Amino acid sequence: MGTIWGGLSRQQTDRTYGDWALIRRIGGYFRPERRRMCLATSMIVLHAAFNTARPLLVRWGIDAVAAQPSPRAISALAVAILALGALTWTSNAVRRRAAVRATGNIVLNVRLDAFRAVLGHDLSFFDESATGGMVSRITSDAQDLSEVASLIMELTSQVLVILPLLAILLVINWRLTLVVLSAIPVVVLAALGLRAVSRPAAVQERQMRGVLHASVGEAVAGIPVAKNYRREDTLWEEFQQVSRHAYRVELWRGLVVENMFPAIASLQAGVLTLILYAGGLRALDGEITPGTWYLFIQALGLFIEPLMSITSFWGQFQGGLSGAERVFALIDAEPRVIQVGHQSVGPIGGRIEFRNVSFAYRPGEDVLCDFSLVIQPRETVAFVGHTGAGKSSLARLIARFYEFQAGQILVDGQDIRTFDLSPYRREIGMVPQEPFLFSGTLMDNIRYGVPSATDEQVRAAAQRIGGGDWLNDLASGMETGVGERGARLSMGQRQLVALARVMVQDPAILILDEATASVDPLTEAQIQEGLETVFRDRTSIIIAHRLSTVEIADRILVLARGRIIEQGTHENLLQARGHYADLYNTYFRHQSLEYIEEVKGQ
Repeated sequence: MGTIWGGLSRQQTDRTYGDWALIRRIGGYFRPERRRMCLATSMIVLHAAFNTARPLLVRWGIDAVAAQPSPRAISALAVAILALGALTWTSNAVRRRAAVRATGNIVLNVRLDAFRAVLGHDLSFFDESATGGMVSRITSDAQDLSEVASLIMELTSQVLVILPLLAILLVINWRLTLVVLSAIPVVVLAALGLRAVSRPAAVQERQMRGVLHASVGEAVAGIPVAKNYRREDTLWEEFQQVSRHAYRVELWRGLVVENMFPAIASLQAGVLTLILYAGGLRALDGEITPGTWYLFIQALGLFIEPLMSITSFWGQFQGGLSGAERVFALIDAEPRVIQVGHQSVGPIGGRIEFRNVSFAYRPGEDVLCDFSLVIQPRETVAFVGHTGAGKSSLARLIARFYEFQAGQILVDGQDIRTFDLSPYRREIGMVPQEPFLFSGTLMDNIRYGVPSATDEQVRAAAQRIGGGDWLNDLASGMETGVGERGARLSMGQRQLVALARVMVQDPAILILDEATASVDPLTEAQIQEGLETVFRDRTSIIIAHRLSTVEIADRILVLARGRIIEQGTHENLLQARGHYADLYNTYFRHQSLEYIEEVKGQ
């Protein structure tokens, strides 16, 4: 078993719910659909009544023909059976239509709730949750909820057939009825034994499905890198390994569920033999009629069918519950970023203060420790330092993407944990190192932060970046399609789009997270032309690897292991010959005009 389940680790969203807790939770989604469900239930009752009447009608017909053979009696029986079949089909069609509409709406609402929960989670949630797993929960696991509803209604219909038929059989001949009922305990015990294995198997299958989705997604996204390094074989081998693992998990679940059919079939054959023998003897003795003998033979199938459904569908039922468990766990995952208030956000002046802030992405791995800093309104501050110094973490904390563990972060003297988060983030503009563009046009992506912006406002914002010259390189200008994730644009063009997006947003606080680290010199020059405009009249924070963006800062802060070790202007820090001077000579000096002229003169 360890070989089958190995490598399927539980995510932070995973939790365990009891069966009844899950059913009650699913029932909550059924309440808005109670009118359709009432219609489906009434049709279930009618369908059950018609199904119960069929063997009774056949029994009466057999006895009538045996007592007085007549073509008219046979014709009447055939017409009655045909009419009963039509009524059965009609009630079943109405029931299924109402049930399909109800379950479809339920799945829709569950998916909407799950996706809304995902949108509400902070970035730490996505750091620890695989994308493929979330996709699987929102799509296929949510769909599995409909199986639970369908199976409950199907079994309810079959049980409603059994109960009145059982009462009739007991009245007719209680001894033969006990022979029929002798199959029930064995089948029930077998189903209960199956439950102990089928539920974990169903859960593991869905976890494996998430792993498979994540593997395919990562492979497709990484194909350009794999081709560059000629590692397609590695992707193939990894996918084969994951696929074989999925095969073993799915095979085990299939064996658990399907192996019950031979046992049930053998049991049914044994009980049928008893009924044929015992009923035949009583029919010969005149204790029961031939029609009654037929009724008991038919009753065995009506009794066994629901039990077989319970057994054969138990794996699906458990699969539906395990899917519900995974979806509800995603919905119920507790956020780490918690606002203690929802105060309105007025015009922000832009004063930012870190007051004894401590922060770690994981317990015991401190990024910031007792960190304090004040950034004045409309000041442009640049953070420099080696990778892991805490530069990007400061920006993410200001944007409230992560929860800090101690201290306070104040904006205009107000703790950011007391703000209404959505309007607060409207006042913060971020340009990341690798901007994400959505499928659509350039116009759509620049307008993304302010959907109400007019075409003229969007064009004006784009023209303010680099004088708008970069738009001339695009075949369709503002209507150029960017492709999936902006694949049709260069990295530099994506950065320019991100800057234009911020210009439309017009935030009070601007954060550039290494926004020029991956662009060519020409594009960097275009970006620099627009930065003075972007920085004007707002507090700006720069996390930069480029000399040009560092030099224009009012103040440069040098970070090392989450602490400020130096601060000042570019010239003052160079004169101090400290850590910044070392960074400058190592990373920045070769970008300076003086260095280039010096090299040319040699």
